[in-house]
Amino acid sequence: MRTPSESTDLTSGERAIDARVRAVLARLPRRGPLAWLTEFLAFGLKQAWACVFGGAMLAVIMAAHLWYPEDAALARNDALTVAAVAIQVVMVAGRLETLRELRVVLLFHLVGTAMELFKTDVGSWSYAPDGVLRIGAVPLFTGFMYAAVGSYMVRVHRLFDLRFVRYPKRWATAVLAVAIYVNFFTNHYVWDARWVLVAVVVLVFGRCVMQFRVFRFRWRMPLLLAFLLVAFFIWLAENIATWSNAWLYPGQLDGWQPVSPAKLASWFLLMIISVVLVTWISPPEPPDDDPSPRLADDDRSPRPPDDVTAADRRDVMPAAPIRTD
Repeated sequence: MRTPSESTDLTSGERAIDARVRAVLARLPRRGPLAWLTEFLAFGLKQAWACVFGGAMLAVIMAAHLWYPEDAALARNDALTVAAVAIQVVMVAGRLETLRELRVVLLFHLVGTAMELFKTDVGSWSYAPDGVLRIGAVPLFTGFMYAAVGSYMVRVHRLFDLRFVRYPKRWATAVLAVAIYVNFFTNHYVWDARWVLVAVVVLVFGRCVMQFRVFRFRWRMPLLLAFLLVAFFIWLAENIATWSNAWLYPGQLDGWQPVSPAKLASWFLLMIISVVLVTWISPPEPPDDDPSPRLADDDRSPRPPDDVTAADRRDVMPAAPIRTD
């Protein structure tokens, strides 16, 4: 039987954090309402840790909007680029991100920057014209915002030990991702096929169920619901970023207003591109055939099987929200 620590490798920096978190959570109740609260707490901690790159970027963008001096020698956009590079360096130097994961993050950076160059050229959105660290109308910090999505995707995959039931063929998901990416460009010249692509996504991924380990138990969720939830939180972050004048849509030039909910469809489709890029280094795996506790079908409540010994439970139910060997 493969234990969670064998399928989810931590960086050395994360191991130090894991030891401290384990010491606290191991004392919390294993059953009853407090056990549910413990699962919720562990879920929040893991999600916060997975979002550390994006959260740091968003914090820097908000701080620059609120406090960056207008007469500073370094333009605000250039300061954001320097800060983004510093965040990435700290992530790697502090061993909070592996070099293997960095490859995917850099690929997100390149894919996102290419889209930014096109979208700003056709007027989909715009950035302040200040600064020299830019390519055309696109400040270099923008690529790091896409990289933040990539960082979240690769980190959440290993922190939650994601497994998939009825995952579609990877060649089919790759073809779909390419079609989605191409449509982001061609929709300015020919018919926008995004809603057709959304329907295809539902057909391709509709039967797939994601299993993930939070703390003591494994949980199930339709993969489409996971896509939608992530898209929703990216949309919320986009509202904060546009409020901070990181970039503006045409309708926001005369005064900020919330980003249209229709953008959720774009972020939903972006999830497919993101997932395909992540499967480049982390191929989707099916659940292990082990007695890991799962949501019971009769009462939907998590509970360990009765025939698992205390020693076995230490293998299948790690006492911390982050895996360790």
